[in-house]
Amino acid sequence: MLTVDIKKKLGDFQLDVHFSTDREILALLGASGCGKSMTLKCVAGIVKPDEGHIELNGRVLFDSRQKIDLSPQERKVGYLFQQYALFPNMTVEQNIASALRNLPREQRAAEVAEKIAAFHLEGLEKHRPAQLSGGQQQRVALARILASKPEVLLLDEPFSALDSYLKWQVELEMMDVLKEFDGDTLFVSHSRDEVMRLCDSVCVLTRGKNDAVEPVRQLMDAPGTMGAALISGCKNYSRAEKKDDHTVLCTDWGVTLTAAETIGPDVTFVGARAHYITFEDIGINRIDCRVDRVVNDTFSTIVMAETPGGKTGYSLIRLEVEPELWTAMGDPQEISIWIPPECLLLLRGE
Repeated sequence: MLTVDIKKKLGDFQLDVHFSTDREILALLGASGCGKSMTLKCVAGIVKPDEGHIELNGRVLFDSRQKIDLSPQERKVGYLFQQYALFPNMTVEQNIASALRNLPREQRAAEVAEKIAAFHLEGLEKHRPAQLSGGQQQRVALARILASKPEVLLLDEPFSALDSYLKWQVELEMMDVLKEFDGDTLFVSHSRDEVMRLCDSVCVLTRGKNDAVEPVRQLMDAPGTMGAALISGCKNYSRAEKKDDHTVLCTDWGVTLTAAETIGPDVTFVGARAHYITFEDIGINRIDCRVDRVVNDTFSTIVMAETPGGKTGYSLIRLEVEPELWTAMGDPQEISIWIPPECLLLLRGE
């Protein structure tokens, strides 16, 4: 089990994160510069927090009050950097062996051979990093990390250095590695799709502060905050004012809508995912719009609709329509859309 509760001043904002994870893959999800990678560096012992506590499986790695600050080598943490950080002048087998310096020579050689086979690196033993593909480099880096028998894996955007055509294959290989790893994993990403495919739980960071840990599926179905909604891919949102327990004035869209859920006093935004908005008259939550522009995407037609609130700021609504349906509608200039009450996201502000 990994517990993190730390603070650190970062430029114009403060990293202030607190979460726990127990033998699962936890994603730290957020925009660039929100503090994800800095959190990993604090856990790994590369950066010292200003204050707080970090504990791994009952061992205190850092505690500002007790003045405990274990070195990276003492923490039993495996950190996969974005660029993999392989030693450029070492071969594949030498890179892996570097994690096993304390073992006798014969045992070290056996461990290296086992990792070479486990990560399908046969024939590459004498190659240096510059002679390897991005996927091969990542496999070497993971083999080296796991050779050291870490208790937690820290994966810092592990696919960011790969060409797009390599990412899927390497991601499948990563799934297999994580399935076999008997410990906690922190997975840093700004890609909700990677998180959906690879992780059990998610913790959204916004300018150094984190939302509560929640199941990945919940982030998509019911994000609680504006930051979580944005990072989960929601394109449509409006500032909101509560009218009663189930009615909300969407000030940017210029309409009053009904929500299926009870509207709490801290709801200051609403959101609507593009694929839940319908052209079917459901008898409630109708919004009459003018078509601002139409963009032909690879597999859909994107319609930007001007709401009664106008077309500035948050007022436009993005629709994603099947091309055949839009053609059958006759490429209209005015449309009516409906948001099902159960699909209206109720969001707290930042």
